[in-house]
Amino acid sequence: MVSTSQPPVAPARPRTRSHHGDEFADAYDWLRAKDDAEVIAHLEAENAYTDERTAHLEGLRTRLFEEIKGRTLETDLSVPSRRGQWWYYGRTVEGKQYGIHCRAPLASPDDWTPPELSADTAVPGEEVLLDGNVEADGHEFFSLGSLEVSTDGTRLLYGVDVEGDERYTLRIRDLVRGVDLADVVENTSAGATFSPDGRHIVYTTVDDAWRPDTVWLHEVGTDASSDVRLFHEPDERYWVGAGFTRSDAYLVIEVGSSITSEEFLVPADDLRAEPRVVWPRTEGVEYSTTHAVVGGEDVLYVLHNRDALDFELVRVAASDPQGERTAVLPHVPGRRLLDVSAFRDWGVVAYRREGLPRLGVLDYESSAVSEIDFDEPLYSVGTAGNPEWAPPVLRLGYGSFTTPGTVYDYVVATGELLLRKRQPVLGGYDAADYGQQRVWATADDGTRVPVSLVWKRSFGDPGAAPRPVHLYGYGSYEHSIEPGFSVARLSMLDRGVVFAVAHVRGGGELGRQWYEDGKLQHKRNTFTDFVACARHLVDEGWTTPDLLVAEGGSAGGLLMGAVANLAPELFAGILADVPFVDALTTILDPSLPLTVIEWDEWGDPLHDADVYAYMKSYSPYENVREGVRYPRILATTSLNDTRVLYVEPAKWVARLREVGADALLRCEMVAGHGGVSGRYNAWHQRAFELAWLLDVLGLAD
Repeated sequence: MVSTSQPPVAPARPRTRSHHGDEFADAYDWLRAKDDAEVIAHLEAENAYTDERTAHLEGLRTRLFEEIKGRTLETDLSVPSRRGQWWYYGRTVEGKQYGIHCRAPLASPDDWTPPELSADTAVPGEEVLLDGNVEADGHEFFSLGSLEVSTDGTRLLYGVDVEGDERYTLRIRDLVRGVDLADVVENTSAGATFSPDGRHIVYTTVDDAWRPDTVWLHEVGTDASSDVRLFHEPDERYWVGAGFTRSDAYLVIEVGSSITSEEFLVPADDLRAEPRVVWPRTEGVEYSTTHAVVGGEDVLYVLHNRDALDFELVRVAASDPQGERTAVLPHVPGRRLLDVSAFRDWGVVAYRREGLPRLGVLDYESSAVSEIDFDEPLYSVGTAGNPEWAPPVLRLGYGSFTTPGTVYDYVVATGELLLRKRQPVLGGYDAADYGQQRVWATADDGTRVPVSLVWKRSFGDPGAAPRPVHLYGYGSYEHSIEPGFSVARLSMLDRGVVFAVAHVRGGGELGRQWYEDGKLQHKRNTFTDFVACARHLVDEGWTTPDLLVAEGGSAGGLLMGAVANLAPELFAGILADVPFVDALTTILDPSLPLTVIEWDEWGDPLHDADVYAYMKSYSPYENVREGVRYPRILATTSLNDTRVLYVEPAKWVARLREVGADALLRCEMVAGHGGVSGRYNAWHQRAFELAWLLDVLGLAD
């Protein structure tokens, strides 16, 4: 659609940035003044312009929203998870934005089979613990950062954010009387937890740079001003976290950067004791621990990467963790050990092999691991909802591009996989109507890069004729993009669009080396890998540049900005969600949220001239090109995002327009890094984005 109005013009007010002998005139950094009325007016003008430019898509957006809604069983219940003497589960209700958290009593102490709940049938003894719709009333944004019931089942701890800035206010609800206690703890991080005896709350707070740096102990029934500081990490490169072992024996305080970690143990029955270090931190060594009891001895299973790129697992005495180590799972290149969870009778190991996640049950006596097998060539799996110390079953979450989210209970003694629930997809969905496969592109340096694809079979075999393709990528922090199911994606597939994920370096899909080869001074591999994947799909006849759109968010938004500069001719459109497109400016400023922590991922351009030059060579904002025909671009952001500030896409769009690019900006004025809150709001937001992508692909009719 051709607009009859002109886009907002941000006045150029150059501010010179000078580092390592290099000067850069930043024309739009004045947009950083979030509380300035002129900045707010500019963002509102951007929203108005985007609304006008996309007004012709209103009908399509409505249809897409109704399709998402129509495929979703709006009134539904989750599979109950056992904790103590109760089954805990969630409800969703048609027309309600937020979930309702409930519980019902066990039939007997030996009851390990979750009740089959129906929305049409009352649940005997049901108690509503927290109704998100009631708590959200009167707020445009609502998010829970903590939600936990005490071990004895009498109290509920919950943390609420109503701004989108990820700072949560903690409250405690008396579940016997149904009223909140006077306790209020403000400005906490997510993940607060009760002590096993329910007398205390352990929580963390952040510093001015939004780094979780302090662990606190709150005694229930007292004022927050008397809370005790258990631990503080002064080094700005490290964050802290805290939680209790499943055995309830220890509080574990975790300290970590992107490349180094350290853990401390505190006896759960003496929380004011001095934290005891497991292994003293060593630069470049990461480890994590879990407590178990093996042969009557308290032990720690320690997953670490000292001289083991893809990690190894050892066992040590909990009383002397720096003493003798017993090898459990040796380092195997290409088998990336991710996590170990300890239960009373066995453990669970999560790992990656051949580009897919795996789960195996660890026998404590023999150290043998029995892998849980699945039939599909592409899938995602992980543990979910296993709070109990001595269960006979392991709760799993499973899915794929074509299999909706599925809950299994795995019977450890027999190896039986019990299907508890598969996400209903209304409207006659049949997984057999869709195909999925993995292909391999070749990067500029000869590296083979996996690409996962899913499509609807009725549109023909892939590669037989060019098809519209929606290519997604991320490629940072060793985060793997798994082949999971999406109800919203069906609206694209059913219109003939092929969805693809480029598993570029910087992610974790192929192990730790895959990550190492896409960070710091190797970061450009992430961008060139994505370009190589796009070219492969074009060269193999899957698509053509005018039928190819790309999407990425956050660090994946940096990827989008970089590939727009590197290969604009390959794409018809690029959707950049909360994009990290002004990376160099952000990483140069240690006062900004999370900057110093990020130096291990990107490098430290403030103190290292080589890092500065390297980052400046790819940072999207600095590298917008003159005389280039850019693809259509839509950037989305949120005013209260603390992870990637709104100013980054605002500046980027202004600069793109200078060179004639057709770029739009949409800024949610009350939201955070994850976008709007509430499921219907989220569906509307996704419908907006998908409608724009379909319009770019010529499929808006």
